[in-house]
Amino acid sequence: MQALLAAGVERCHADFCTGTTTWYMRDGSFEVTAGRVIAAGPDFLGEPVKEAVHAVERGEIGYRMFCDRLAAAGCVAYLVSLAGCRSVYYGRTLAAHVEWFGPPPGIVPPGPPPSRRAP
Repeated sequence: MQALLAAGVERCHADFCTGTTTWYMRDGSFEVTAGRVIAAGPDFLGEPVKEAVHAVERGEIGYRMFCDRLAAAGCVAYLVSLAGCRSVYYGRTLAAHVEWFGPPPGIVPPGPPPSRRAP
């Protein structure tokens, strides 16, 4: 999380339907990076989302499995606000689950976007 803050990242939006992550910087700029498209289940299920969040926080699963579990639970995308110390995971109908974080860090894709990485 510190690397993201140092790179100027304020928040990000990971969209499983388009396979993209949009990184929003404190200076108002943004960057879109490509990932993989993941088909989400039809119904949003908050408890499996919560379980996936806690499993990745504990280091029991990696980011790829985390995303797969979110999608299987009907999550189509999520937002992370570093300043707001929360992540919002949501489904097709905007049914949502909110996770608050602080130390230890919350859930964000690994590292800042390529143009913001230290040499």
